[in-house]
Amino acid sequence: MEVFKEYLDKLDDPLRKERFEHIFEWIHTTFPQLGMKIAWNQPMFTDHETFIIAFSAAKAHMSVAPEKAALDRFTDQIAASGYTYTNQMFRIPWKSQVDYELLKNIIAFNIEDKVESTTFWRK
Repeated sequence: MEVFKEYLDKLDDPLRKERFEHIFEWIHTTFPQLGMKIAWNQPMFTDHETFIIAFSAAKAHMSVAPEKAALDRFTDQIAASGYTYTNQMFRIPWKSQVDYELLKNIIAFNIEDKVESTTFWRK
């Protein structure tokens, strides 16, 4: 998790920092093969140098950005979890529970969808 330390240290709210740390640790434990990096000022997880999912902090929520194909595939589950979304990301309000099953499904989908990808972003 050292790669995310500088990003996390910039968060001024300790509860938000703790939430990110917990999610990042959960992803690392659940998907240990994923790489970690900061790009475009966002913590990201990658698989064989391809983008899988990224996170960022906003005032009222945590933004979660998987590939668009995953957003399209899981729109109903995202909405059922009470999260709002755009065509590029969904929002987990700071006061809402994290739907780890949804995150797991999205990440697993992206890994499988990009298993043969040779580019960072999906074409």
